[in-house]
Amino acid sequence: MRGDYQHLVDEISAALGAPATLEDRDFVLIAFGAHGGDDDLDAVMDPVRARSILQRRSTAAVRAWFEAFGIARAQSPLRIPPDPAAGVFKGRICLPVRHRGVVHGYVWLLDDEQLAGLDLSVPYADPRLAQAMETAARIGELLAAEARAGAELGELLREVLAGRPAGRDAAATALREAMGQAADGPLGLVAVAPWALGDGEHGEGDPGSPDGVGSALAGQSGVAALCAVPDPLPEGPAVLAALVRLRTTTAVAPARTAAERLLRSPRAGAGRGTAGLAAPRRGLAELPEAWREALAAARAAAAEPRLGPVAEWGNIGPYRVLAALPAGAAADTSVRPLLAPAHAELARTAEVFLDCAGQAGRTAAALGIHRQTLYYRLARVEQLTGLDLDEGEGRLLLHMALKAARL
Repeated sequence: MRGDYQHLVDEISAALGAPATLEDRDFVLIAFGAHGGDDDLDAVMDPVRARSILQRRSTAAVRAWFEAFGIARAQSPLRIPPDPAAGVFKGRICLPVRHRGVVHGYVWLLDDEQLAGLDLSVPYADPRLAQAMETAARIGELLAAEARAGAELGELLREVLAGRPAGRDAAATALREAMGQAADGPLGLVAVAPWALGDGEHGEGDPGSPDGVGSALAGQSGVAALCAVPDPLPEGPAVLAALVRLRTTTAVAPARTAAERLLRSPRAGAGRGTAGLAAPRRGLAELPEAWREALAAARAAAAEPRLGPVAEWGNIGPYRVLAALPAGAAADTSVRPLLAPAHAELARTAEVFLDCAGQAGRTAAALGIHRQTLYYRLARVEQLTGLDLDEGEGRLLLHMALKAARL
């Protein structure tokens, strides 16, 4: 469908004589019309449009500015004034992309001299605008169909990953049939956490996308299915699962790209989300195990900033073991006193010391402290925990407990 969207956006650009961009309702870029030559760039670009094209999405501030004008409820084109404070130096004309009463995206045009005379007060009185809105309706139909198809695949994927054991085999069979040859090829599985459910911010439900992931699918080339899955941790937030087609089982770049784009969604933890990549598989047989790997990698990325925001299962080290433990299982009673907020500096010192293989010089340099200060802190750690840091088992227990506490 990528080519269909591009063709239809080009139709709108030709009808109105101005370059247009198409974004889904989460402001993720889907397609954009051709711009003029280099001499014309200043006339047709501003920072918001440049960011949309180069980074494939707009900022939360820009989204809030445009949504304040009611674009998610609009039945006809809107003219939106500029706002230099938000980087919107040029006004916009927004063509809402709708299907059966539901907004699925927006076509944007810069409100320049060419469109200054376009009368929006009497909808479709201008034949150019009528043609553009007819094309926008065709885009809406395509986006709605893609959302419905994506929702159906997503339901099957969710059943395979988190459904009852009795239904997983049937769901896997149906998913394999729906995906065709891609189901037997190399696949990557991505977990994005947390993921906000529902479409409440749009004021309208989307029957084709109960988890609010249908429009996200529209902007994700290479993603075969998306679904929201309940977090296995008690009272944990929902997690997004993305099944991604790969070229080979050794090239995870498409999965990483999909993860990075999904993390830019406003549903992905408001900029604080993380993503995990499972080891690639061939076919669907090992999806439940791959899902455990992806979840573990996402949790590790949240626990250890140096791993994220996108972490691969093969690169998370001890978290491959720790993430498999039940919640709280590694919180040994001897280590709990050290985990109190008042002892955060001591806990960090102990963890850096153990990360540095117990080498005092490396640890002091990493923490930027004198060796005597380090020795004093380590003595306090031993007093609080009762562990002997000269003993390997004591070090192992402390190291595991400190790492697990991050999860």
